[in-house]
Amino acid sequence: MSADPKVSDPKVLLADLLRAALKSVAPDLTETPIQLERPKQAGHGDFATNLALQLAKPLRRSPRDLANMLLAELPESTLVAKAEVAGAGFINFTLNSGAKTSVVADVLARGAEFGRGARLGNKVQVEFVSANPTGPLHVGHGRGAAYGASLSAVLDFAGFDVTREYYINDAGRQMDILALSTWLRYLAFHGIEIDFPPNAYQGDYVIEMAREMREGHKDRFAKVSVAQILDGAPGLPAPERKDDEAKQQREEHLDVLIANAKRLLGEDYPFVHGFALNEQLGDGRDDLHEFGVHFDKWFSEKSLFDTGLVERVVTELEKRGHIYVQDGAKWFRSTAFGDEKDRVVQRDNGLYTYFASDIAYHLNKYERGFDRIIDIWGADHHGYIARVKGAIAALGLPSEKLEVALVQFAVLYRNGQKAAMSTRSGEFVTLRELRREVGNDACRFFYVLRKSDQHLDFDLDLAKSQSNENPVFYVQYAHARVCSVLQQWGGEAGELAAADLARLENERELALCARLGAFAELIQSAAADYAPHQIAFYLKDLAGEFHSWYNAERMLVDDEAVKLARLALAAAVRQVLANGLALLGVSAPQSM
Repeated sequence: MSADPKVSDPKVLLADLLRAALKSVAPDLTETPIQLERPKQAGHGDFATNLALQLAKPLRRSPRDLANMLLAELPESTLVAKAEVAGAGFINFTLNSGAKTSVVADVLARGAEFGRGARLGNKVQVEFVSANPTGPLHVGHGRGAAYGASLSAVLDFAGFDVTREYYINDAGRQMDILALSTWLRYLAFHGIEIDFPPNAYQGDYVIEMAREMREGHKDRFAKVSVAQILDGAPGLPAPERKDDEAKQQREEHLDVLIANAKRLLGEDYPFVHGFALNEQLGDGRDDLHEFGVHFDKWFSEKSLFDTGLVERVVTELEKRGHIYVQDGAKWFRSTAFGDEKDRVVQRDNGLYTYFASDIAYHLNKYERGFDRIIDIWGADHHGYIARVKGAIAALGLPSEKLEVALVQFAVLYRNGQKAAMSTRSGEFVTLRELRREVGNDACRFFYVLRKSDQHLDFDLDLAKSQSNENPVFYVQYAHARVCSVLQQWGGEAGELAAADLARLENERELALCARLGAFAELIQSAAADYAPHQIAFYLKDLAGEFHSWYNAERMLVDDEAVKLARLALAAAVRQVLANGLALLGVSAPQSM
């Protein structure tokens, strides 16, 4: 029996061959999953399978004996140059050169679609960034943005139907603090000045918003006195006091000022609140757009209250017996679902907590019918996972549908010095400043160079360098090099499509072909593991192999057949580099 492959994926074809052998060796175990991996060492062939080891226990036979039996029953195929038993019972396959080089034609034929998986029909929501619109995005937000955007792109390319979503925290105390901070700075422009609360928002952007409000509305919101603003507010403790009592006193002072602002401004308070919100939300939208990060939906927290969903979800939890009342507040029994303590969902003053609106938001996600829900949170929110999943389970919903990917904070180093970042203190390095300094491409690539839950030191000096040590420069330079060679050649793409790929014979060329052939598998792996950093690593490896080949071999040789084959391979490398860079939101320049 022989098999002459007509499709280009050698992994699929090898699996078919092994399945045929399995029918002869173990007809009762033909449903055994066939796993094929690419060995890390080139000497172990192009693919390896542990099928014999899987069969050893049920068949009570030696894995090596079973491996030899499978090889004896393996159909002949022009795909396989060599198949041999190795180690404890692995089977290593070495493909013939034609099977390896066929990927070049596939890449050139599919172009930007090469590596894309079949549409699965699975609806996936990815919610990321979702920073409170209380100030400019900083470099920590940037990592979550880059990771979320790249993961969404990878999932889409792998075949999922992806919705990218930003949750706007436009309700609650933090927005009240921003509104108050803006109003107080506005009042100072009109000579009505109090000691600015140390726990209000301090940044220059607040002063700028206040200036815009003064220019647009003159003294409309300044018909108050210092005494009215401070009415009932406890005095502020000395700045050097950092104890819990002093902290509580500062928070109470702030709460009284917020209440006074709402009372004194009356019907104008929603305008001041909305002005501050829209200014910061608009700034964040623009920043993300310039960063190449786009969302399909911007979801308002306030809408959860306006539609009654927050009230409905608490009522539902009560009906199901998961709420109890203590000291006038309503508590969710989150300890019953693995949380360290129970959580308040409605305070004794009737106000709902952030946790209550978070439960309502996740109920909304489930009601929208997503097959998988992915939340991307900062690593400091790790403890929040159990309570949110617990609330979902308490509502009778499958909590396993929700998956949380954690993103560690990115630490920026400039001239060897760590930069401090804090939105409340005003001392932060913004994402916009970082992008202006090193460029979008370096930002997007560097942010995904590590697993999202690993610590990341962002080396500015390296990101700006034009050297082989700078990974984004190294990868982009490989793309530009191919463009330069093809420009020198000056031929038509059709000539490359007709190239005799059998002329790709040396070790470096076949290794490049094997690397190209792994791209589609890589996409599925990166999607399954929520790991766009795998794409970055792959691109570095592909660029490295191309640079080595480029330095060792001439492409524009006199032999026309060899020249076209090498140019076709180079063009395929360029295409896969471009495809991978696009998933990471990085440009593929034609010259550098």
